[in-house]
Order: sequence, then structure tokens, then C-alpha cells
Amino acid sequence: MWPTLLIIIYCVLIMAASLLGGWLPSVVRFTHTRMQITMSFVAGLMMGVALLHMLPHAAVEAGSLDHVAYAAVLGLLAMFFVIRIFHVHGHEPPDSPVEEHGHECQHPPGRCHEHPHVHELSWLGLFGGLAMHTLIDGVALAASVAAQTDGDAMGLIGLGTFVAVVLHKPLDALSITSIMLAGGWSPQARRIINIAFSLMCPIGAVVFYFAVGTLGEAAKPAVGWSLGFAAGAFLCISLADVLPEVQFHRHDRLKLSMALILGVALAWAIGLFEPSHEHSSKPPAAQHSDHQDH
Repeated sequence: MWPTLLIIIYCVLIMAASLLGGWLPSVVRFTHTRMQITMSFVAGLMMGVALLHMLPHAAVEAGSLDHVAYAAVLGLLAMFFVIRIFHVHGHEPPDSPVEEHGHECQHPPGRCHEHPHVHELSWLGLFGGLAMHTLIDGVALAASVAAQTDGDAMGLIGLGTFVAVVLHKPLDALSITSIMLAGGWSPQARRIINIAFSLMCPIGAVVFYFAVGTLGEAAKPAVGWSLGFAAGAFLCISLADVLPEVQFHRHDRLKLSMALILGVALAWAIGLFEPSHEHSSKPPAAQHSDHQDH
């Protein structure tokens, strides 16, 4: 009962965060530096959650390090192609003034060295790509809760994944509504799309959580594979957000690097508030011998 209630609470809070992020461009103008620092912090958090929370839980659930590695590679490649095809993960509002070495600069989302091309329908591709990535976030959230569920155990299970998602969703929603605003879309249209986007993560979480409950003995490996896949996706997202910006904004490297480290540190600290979980548990002997057979 508690895991189900916790999933609902997490989903409601993620929806609220997403709606807030989509609403902000109408009332707030963001500076470039603050946006980049926020992105670096959240990216560090997602990286830490993927490596310190998702992958260890995935290995325990799947019972095979090989299987988790395969799932992580698939997740990373899948997210890479989503980003490549839909050109997602530029979080800079297209009409916000950006300072670069003291000069004002007008650049498109997240790419200060390119020229803006904001079309009236530019948000459609961004929405499609981010919706797919957000559904994966929902699966990751539900799988994290399922992996840490032990009978009727209470506690903040899945907390690391929840914090990473709830801090990242406002940036995604902000990107969509910022481009819609620059394209001249009405406030009503932006609200509708913002609400639709906020529902993506809860849909992915609820569908996966209840679907995996019907799998019986196959539930544990399914959760393991899903967590491994989501971990790979999280790693791709975090690196896609950080590496281009740290490389290009050389004058802000220290700030961005410190924000990244703080995000990873938060991911580690979150583990102190989650119920204890045997990351070091050895997988079943038959499956643990995978590497020995190579």
C-alpha cells in the first residue's frame, strides 16, 4: 500500500514542478549563467543517481551485471538518438538576454555558438522528444520504487530518482513553453501543452508500476532491466546537458564544474535517507557466473 501511495505522491509533485517550469517563461526572464549553473547541478544529480542508485539496484534485481550493462548501453543509445533526432535538451529560453564576457548575446536554446531559428511549430519536435524522455523518467521512477519495495516496508523508497526527475522536469517544460512563447502561441495553447507534458511522467510511472505487478516471478528481472535502461538514459541526458556547455563556456568552467560536483554530492547524500538496500548482495550463483564463462 505504501509504495503505491508514494508513487502517487511523487507523481503529483512532479506534475506540479513541471507545470511551474512551463509557467515561468511568462513571468520571469532567466540569465544565461544561472540557467547553465542550474543545468550543471541537475545533470550532476542525474549522473549520481544513475551510478549510485539505479545501477546498483538494477544489478540486484536483474541478478546479472552483464544484463544490466546491456540495458544501460541500450538506454544510453536510445536517448542519444532521441536527442539527435528531436534536437532536445537545449534549455535556454530563446528570447532571454545572455551575457558572454560582458556582451549581450542572442542564441537559441543551449547553443550559444549557433544562430536562432525559432519557427512557429519548432516546439512540436521538442515536445515529442521530451515526451519520450519523460515517459522513460516515469518508468525509472516506478522501477526505483519497485526495486526498493520489501513487503510493507515504509520509507522514502525511490527518493534519489524522484529528486532527479522533479528538479529536471521544470527545465524541460520551460524549454517547450519558451519556444511556444517565441513562436507567438497564445497563453491558452501554452497552458494546454504544459498540462499535457506534465502528465507524461505520471503516465509512464503508473503504467509501468501496475504492469510490472502482473509479471509474477518475471517482475524482478523486468525491474532490473528497466532500471539499467533508465540509468543509461540518465547518463546520456546528464552528459548532453553538461559537456557541450562546459566545453564552450570556458570562462564559467569553475562555476559549472562546482555545480556538477554538488549535484553528484546530493545524489550520494540522498542515499542516507533511503531505506537500506543490499547493493552488495550477490546475484544468484548461476547468473553470477556469467563473467566466469567468458
